[in-house]
Amino acid sequence: MTEPILEVRNLCKRYPGFQLQDVSFTIPRGCIMGFIGRNGAGKTTTLKSILNLVHADSGEVRYFGLELHAHEQEIKQRIGYAGGAVDYYKKKRIRDIVSVTGAFYENWDTVAFRKTMEAFDLDQSKTPAQLSEGMKVKLNLALALSHGAELLILDEPTSGLDPVSRDELLDIFTVLRDRGVSILFSTHITSDLNKCADRITYIRQGKILASDSMEAYLAACREAEIGATLEEIMLHHEKEDFREKLG
Repeated sequence: MTEPILEVRNLCKRYPGFQLQDVSFTIPRGCIMGFIGRNGAGKTTTLKSILNLVHADSGEVRYFGLELHAHEQEIKQRIGYAGGAVDYYKKKRIRDIVSVTGAFYENWDTVAFRKTMEAFDLDQSKTPAQLSEGMKVKLNLALALSHGAELLILDEPTSGLDPVSRDELLDIFTVLRDRGVSILFSTHITSDLNKCADRITYIRQGKILASDSMEAYLAACREAEIGATLEEIMLHHEKEDFREKLG
């Protein structure tokens, strides 16, 4: 495995009725990791915890070998986060949103942003309210990419997109990986992982069930006769969850 760009160790967060329990995984450089689990499994809580948007009860998070709490400002200059489609400043023109966003980053690159917008066929004179759902996601990606982010953390980026837009976005992921950008993205759509993910981390009821390469994980599941595909594996565990609730 190459040098890790993100290391999460024994992360815990407790809420009434739900808790993350010793969540651990590692992302190598130049890797796309799919973070999979059914709705409510703990994906968003994990992502917000590793960004310190939610304060974890315990555990350790390191980016680029740096501990998050001691180097948070430096780390966040080097990563990009998108929590789905843009849902703020809906009536502001994109160029005005960009003028505010860019001021937060030391390495903001106006030329790179313009080129990304052109590649995504986005018009800066429009407002987010005028964009389709797929274009809103692309705008969020353009904002995240324009300060030289080495790691993108994306929460359900393909949720709500039509199949064509989803395929376009997954193609963008593979291009970014080839350029050396690492990507961690959560999803409950298993077909997304089949198309682009190098590794998979699977969370169930707040616990990491597995974190490995796609090939190794699928091979292990086949040996255990859980199922031959990610869809079958997810269905198997959802049925287990339902049986446990029934008692």
